[in-house]
Amino acid sequence: MDGAHRTTTVTAPSDRVIHVERVFDAPRECVWRVTTEPDLVAQWWGRGHAVEIEGLEVTPGGHWRFVEHTPDGPDEGFEGRYREVVAPSRAVQTWEWDGMPGSVSLQTAAFEDLGDGHTKLTIDALFFTTEERDGMLGSGMKAGVDASYEALDRLLARIC
Repeated sequence: MDGAHRTTTVTAPSDRVIHVERVFDAPRECVWRVTTEPDLVAQWWGRGHAVEIEGLEVTPGGHWRFVEHTPDGPDEGFEGRYREVVAPSRAVQTWEWDGMPGSVSLQTAAFEDLGDGHTKLTIDALFFTTEERDGMLGSGMKAGVDASYEALDRLLARIC
């Protein structure tokens, strides 16, 4: 399968959940690695913009914070804490965007080994309210996820 033909699916299966799915052309351990190692995350996470990884402690209770430096400003900060880490198959973390302060979601990421060097990444983000979920959907989230995952595809093609 060619990563250039991959699409990211973003749905709202219930009034408080955003569901994201994408299949990557790389083994699960490699997809896990590029989503948990700071120097690798910085190469794909910010939609092609420079990203500063201020912290990335991938352990239960560990804090993470990324700042995306956009050319037109302002900088965009994102952060949270890991609640559960089961490498290389699952991570549960809180997720907060500086653009929606106080709106914290709980994100569960599952890394499924599809065999033959392919991995399906599924993320379910649970919000406190429907309004918070809708605010995230209306923020341009889908375009940002698409751009970041396209960069992730390119990184995976280079290193896996």
